[in-house]
Amino acid sequence: MFVKDVVIQNQVGLHARPATFFIQKANEYKSSIWVEKEDRRVNAKSLLGVLSLGIVGGTAIRIIADGSDEKDAVNGLVTLVESGFNE
Repeated sequence: MFVKDVVIQNQVGLHARPATFFIQKANEYKSSIWVEKEDRRVNAKSLLGVLSLGIVGGTAIRIIADGSDEKDAVNGLVTLVESGFNE
């Protein structure tokens, strides 16, 4: 299991468009991946799950992966979040 915390950089947070980019990136990996905000954890490969967290700009989230490519998965998603989803 590999875990990293990251702060959402873009102003509007994980609304539909950046959440879609996030899910697409998560689906590139074989590992099971979760996103955690406060005490809620959802499947990072589920659009409804990610949107249900209501993640806004400046929110700290935790990305957790477990599997054969867990480090690549977490680092890839952290890089995407830190880029501000190119918005």
